[in-house]
Amino acid sequence: MKQQHFFFLQALSLLFFFSFNDIKAQDTHSKKKTERSPVFSNVMYQGDDNIYKNNPLKQDEFYSPVLQGCYPDPAITRKGDDYYMTCSSFAMFPGVPIFHSKDLVNWTDLGGVLNKVSEFNPHDTDIRGGVYAPGITYNPHNDTFYMIVTAFTGKMGNIIAKTKDPKKGWGSPVKLDFGGIDPCIFFDDNGKGYVVHNDAPDKGKELYEGHRVIKVWEYDLENDKVIAGTDKIIVDGGVDISKKPIWIEAPHLYKKDGRYYLMCAEGGTGDDHSEVIFVSDSPKGPFKPASNNPILTQRYFPNDRANKVDWTGHADLILGPDNKYYGVFLGVRPNDKNRVNTGRETFMLPVDWSGVFPVFENGLLPLEPKIKMPKGVTENKTGKDGFFPNGNFTFVENFTSEKLDYRWIGLRGPRENFISLTKKGLQITPFEVNIKELKPTSTLFYRQMHNTFSFASTIDYKPVSQKDLAGIVCLQSERFNYVFGITKKGKDTYILLERTENGQSKIIASTKIEIKKPIRLQVKAKGDSYEFSYSLNDVDFENLGGSVSGDILSTNIAGGFTGALVGLYATAANDAQAE
Repeated sequence: MKQQHFFFLQALSLLFFFSFNDIKAQDTHSKKKTERSPVFSNVMYQGDDNIYKNNPLKQDEFYSPVLQGCYPDPAITRKGDDYYMTCSSFAMFPGVPIFHSKDLVNWTDLGGVLNKVSEFNPHDTDIRGGVYAPGITYNPHNDTFYMIVTAFTGKMGNIIAKTKDPKKGWGSPVKLDFGGIDPCIFFDDNGKGYVVHNDAPDKGKELYEGHRVIKVWEYDLENDKVIAGTDKIIVDGGVDISKKPIWIEAPHLYKKDGRYYLMCAEGGTGDDHSEVIFVSDSPKGPFKPASNNPILTQRYFPNDRANKVDWTGHADLILGPDNKYYGVFLGVRPNDKNRVNTGRETFMLPVDWSGVFPVFENGLLPLEPKIKMPKGVTENKTGKDGFFPNGNFTFVENFTSEKLDYRWIGLRGPRENFISLTKKGLQITPFEVNIKELKPTSTLFYRQMHNTFSFASTIDYKPVSQKDLAGIVCLQSERFNYVFGITKKGKDTYILLERTENGQSKIIASTKIEIKKPIRLQVKAKGDSYEFSYSLNDVDFENLGGSVSGDILSTNIAGGFTGALVGLYATAANDAQAE
């Protein structure tokens, strides 16, 4: 018995020894991880576009775009006095941003519809993948909201999600059994459901590159699926197929005065983008185009016009609080080099639907930066009381709120996977992934919302090895970006600026620094010119690399259709080496 007791004590002792050492090892690992984790504080984004300075608002006006930065492909719906609007998000996370308003002027950011990695996981897609071109529709017959979208990840394809209250979250997405893109769901007066979407022509019937069709399906509301065999092509090619129109897409169905209207984008989301409309006596056609198409476009005007807005299209219509129609649509505001860095944004115009067809008011003229608020709306509260800002504004983030602002987003994964709030600010635990990889990155992103802006942050950080880097990143994609960060070379600490163009990286400049206290990092842009600078004393700033071109942050050079992002970046897999 004594011998058994001895062996038991010995085993207990060994177990304690190994457990203690295991805890010690974990503590060391945790400490090392914390050492490599930068803390960001006092972040400031400041927009300073001349167009807003030169066009101050009157009491009854608000600015368009209503959502600046990369918020394209808007879709809108209404229940009573509540308006909900969604946009594309691509590989940004969460997926499908959603906003709420009571008046179409003042919008509250509700986050994203697809916010669970188990249900939407764009972890291995390029930034242009993920999810885009959502539709959102309220069905009064069952008091339910439907969000339908195409997901380019995880073999998901077209999916639909539902909720009774968008402010309280959404149910799990359901995969739908049809191909194509840009789906939208419509509910008739009798409660019957229909899905319309863009698709390729039937096999062997494609007449030219960019030839697409619009299809309609009947929808089974009880089982949430399209009804097999009910699909029908309702538009072939576009308004006039003899003219070889390209990319008829983004369809929306409406019913007014007993007739069915199908509104679509045509011409591709670029210089020839436009919005067109068709009418029918049945949701399944035949649909006849309006004689005055297009009803919205900017393609007819000189390229060098002042305050240029371009690429307008991909629209949706809604009845406003003043019983007048309004349209939301995407457009771009190119910079001084006629390049698009801020991405496709969400604009708004009043719509005259007093005749047979709706017409965007002044939608066939060069767009102005301001529109009149709907009658009865008395206050423009954008940027105040929690409402989303527009125009020129300053956003200050001290990371003291329990709830992080929804404008901060992740790429290919949730921001919560790498951030933690501390007394000193926001700590980013770096992934062993750098910004050029097709993986979730440990970067907290903010959309570039102005052509002239500054973005600055204080960073408390001491890199341990050359694999460690933290700082600011300006990114159009994983293959086109600037990294401005602090790293190690041998025993010395450096700050460097790296330019990556089409996957090829080059160090623009680097300099040795001595870190005695937190450092202030800053990027300033004026149109195409970007300047990166740092301050070791929070007062005097040193420029690094001179003035560099923002060309690689534009869709014109980088391709794709997202907008530039600025972010707080940390990595434990750095490959940018100081020179």
